Amino acid sequence: MELPPIELPPIKLLRVPANGIEVNVAVSGAGTRPALLLMHGFPHTWQLWSAVIGPLSEHYQVIAPDLRGLGATTRAADGYDAENLATDAEALLAALNIDSAAVVGIDAGAPPAFLLAMRRPDLVRQLVLMEALLGRLPGAEDFLSGGAPWWFGFHAVPGLAETVLTGHEPEYVDWFLAAGTRGRGIPADVRDAFAAAYTGTESLRCAFEHYRAMPTTARQIDDATAGGRGRLTVPTLAIGAQPVGPALYHQLRPIADDVTGRDIAECGHIIPLDRPEVLLALLTEFLH
Repeated sequence: MELPPIELPPIKLLRVPANGIEVNVAVSGAGTRPALLLMHGFPHTWQLWSAVIGPLSEHYQVIAPDLRGLGATTRAADGYDAENLATDAEALLAALNIDSAAVVGIDAGAPPAFLLAMRRPDLVRQLVLMEALLGRLPGAEDFLSGGAPWWFGFHAVPGLAETVLTGHEPEYVDWFLAAGTRGRGIPADVRDAFAAAYTGTESLRCAFEHYRAMPTTARQIDDATAGGRGRLTVPTLAIGAQPVGPALYHQLRPIADDVTGRDIAECGHIIPLDRPEVLLALLTEFLH
């Protein structure tokens, strides 16, 4: 006897005022379930989580915003440092009447997720960080032995990258999507959504402001962990793939009270789209 297909909770798109901007956020799952906040990176939108948000919403109230300046969230003039992005997330949760959430951050979403957990351990019950570095914290020396990735410097020069790339945005986004999946690519509809979200000079400027704020973010992380006084007290899972691998775990281990490291073999940087089934298994095990 063939079983009927499982009906997953629908995804609702909301616009929520938070910290002086309007956040575009995808929400799925019943409000009575534990909350799970998902924070994407570059060049992504909330649709980075499209392969996992359905299964996760069976057990959690999933909240997947577009970060400041990205996707359909306000193209803000400034405020792209990790502390302010953490405030965006904190204000979003407050606006949704959520007082406890597990937080997952990848790439550019990881530093604000980390600082939010450092600042509000009463709010962040568990933390998952993936494929990112946390400023200048020790532990990433092997990864950085050949220097930072080339695009960090390109994106950091004010006005340069958006001037060069306007008119060629889809080709540029495609390079990251291919590299981030080890050549396997992502579903066409998600690829098209990413390309559209990063098309136009102002969209590009906002994306690159995240990179231009990195020196400020690094200082904020240094301040939060200075002298061993600042400790990450919430249970934390660090997930590595290619190219970051275990570097993030090595950064977290000296400053975290409870951190577990996991590496996903044969997986590119864009874990939620390249190996969603493995990510779901890791999240299910850790967040139970």
